[in-house]
Amino acid sequence: MLTAGDEYPIHQTPEPVAFSGSDRNFYDRFFFNGYSADGSVFFAAAMGVYPHLNVIDGSVSVLHEGKQSSVFFSRPLNMERMDTFIGGLSVSVLEPLKRIRLKLEETEGIALDVEFTGRAFPIEEPRFTRRQGPRMLMDLTRMTQNGRWAGKLRIDGKEIEVNPDSWTGTRDRSWGVRPIGAQDAQPLIPPLEPQFYWIWTPTNFPNLSFYFHVNDDGAGEAWNKRAVLAMDGAAQGEHLHLDDAQMDVTYAPGTRRMAKARLSMKDGQGNPHTVDFEPLGTFLMRGIGYGHAKFKHGMSHGDQLVVEREDMDPNAPWNIPENLHIQEIVRATHNGPGGQTSEGIGAFEQLFMGPHAPSGFKSMLDGAGE
Repeated sequence: MLTAGDEYPIHQTPEPVAFSGSDRNFYDRFFFNGYSADGSVFFAAAMGVYPHLNVIDGSVSVLHEGKQSSVFFSRPLNMERMDTFIGGLSVSVLEPLKRIRLKLEETEGIALDVEFTGRAFPIEEPRFTRRQGPRMLMDLTRMTQNGRWAGKLRIDGKEIEVNPDSWTGTRDRSWGVRPIGAQDAQPLIPPLEPQFYWIWTPTNFPNLSFYFHVNDDGAGEAWNKRAVLAMDGAAQGEHLHLDDAQMDVTYAPGTRRMAKARLSMKDGQGNPHTVDFEPLGTFLMRGIGYGHAKFKHGMSHGDQLVVEREDMDPNAPWNIPENLHIQEIVRATHNGPGGQTSEGIGAFEQLFMGPHAPSGFKSMLDGAGE
């Protein structure tokens, strides 16, 4: 049961805020992405609170004209979990579960001041609990919401209007336990080869939001999966859950990058639905800290504010571990009952690491067909 309190970074367990506890790897994070109607401009941002590491960090990254530019922030949390700002980056809750302001005062040539308005009540994804042998890898809750953006964005002197008639995107709030900060020096017994197969596809269609995600094990068995449609204005409990969801991914030859994909599923009346995804551009998630060599989430950078810009090539080699985690900006086509069809745009997030039998992946980084 989500409540207004879940909008704020004050969780202490993977449960909603009504419950409390502690863990060294506990985190509480905001995530945002936004994109123009044609996918030519894409931004993403993250802000994470790590209570037991006493660190808060964040980042904003803009993909525009073939270049991805990021600015990273980190500072001591000083045990004040409600202070959701780092340097010139801030997140403000304007209306819990509906409206959020994301602001970056101009820093290293990047600035934005945008407001997100949810299209429907957020969905609560199934709790993610995953162990590596006896060790907890993940134990978290996440809510996800599609919406519209309004405001402005500036990159290296060029100002871009973010118009709610054409700009959509997704934001999420997650909290719980994940690997954060410095890596655990104690090895697993027995050692396990890294394996993670993850797809997440929040998509904006003209009158509805679509959500799908799946986590597979190495054999291709899903250990967490959900597919949901939410009509604009839907309240909590009014989302349409879809069954038998199966994602068929076609990989670019010799890689692990999605070249096209089709998701097939059924509604409660047994009617078939499909969503086809076509890539428009690649956003590297390390641009907002995921797997970044220096600005990995929760890392300590000393007792002062640290700010740093980095430019990166979104077409960098796929088979470098820090480039495995991406969001493809995608054009999506939904085919529903009675021949109804609609076109949308969204993100196809993927992190494919290690074996995955249905894809033919046998080792850490072999590509399709190898």
